[in-house]
Amino acid sequence: MSISENIAAIRQQIDLAARRSGRTGTDITLVGASKMNGAAACREAIAAGIDVLGENRVQEMTQKLAENAYDGAPLHFIGHLQRNKVKQVVGKVALIQSVGSVALLDEIEKTAEKLDIVQDILLEVNIGGEEAKSGFAPQELEEAARYAVSLAHVRVLGLMTIPPVEKQPHGNMPFFTRMRELFVDINQKIYDNKLKYLSMGMSGDFADAIEAGGNMVRVGTAIFGARNYSK
Repeated sequence: MSISENIAAIRQQIDLAARRSGRTGTDITLVGASKMNGAAACREAIAAGIDVLGENRVQEMTQKLAENAYDGAPLHFIGHLQRNKVKQVVGKVALIQSVGSVALLDEIEKTAEKLDIVQDILLEVNIGGEEAKSGFAPQELEEAARYAVSLAHVRVLGLMTIPPVEKQPHGNMPFFTRMRELFVDINQKIYDNKLKYLSMGMSGDFADAIEAGGNMVRVGTAIFGARNYSK
């Protein structure tokens, strides 16, 4: 199937999952995770109506920006962001989804201040408590969110998570449900119910994430096909 056909099929699945949670597909933002896919694939996804493109790697993103690969769609950074690469991302993307430490918040604030802009971000939560993953622990989230509010050049629009790899079907539902609870809690306590995005769910579990209350999903292989990591 083509990228266009894949997006159409995913839209149908998104709509079904959204309706099971009292919404429709138009309430869900579909992010095409375009890692390891070239400018032509990005343009095909944009032509097919993808809502957003998301990149994981700074070097790849920079190359594709030079090729005008994202013209016509917002660009999000969705991968692990090292502090020494913040200058290459701030101001280049509409949203940084993967902000999971106070040190990274500070670096984004400093860079955005120099550019005289406000950088939109999501706070990343390490919902599974995995040592190999970045993100705020759930018990750290409220303090981090309150700190982020104090920053003049950073604007938090919501939360993001990457749960553990599923070991059984629907295995991540408890993590997605917990993320929804955290989202509602800090939205009420800190953000006057103005947060927009709960970004969770990828190719294998986006329907569950939507049913649990997510409204932004990051889908890569189901759109672009399997990635060739041998290159």
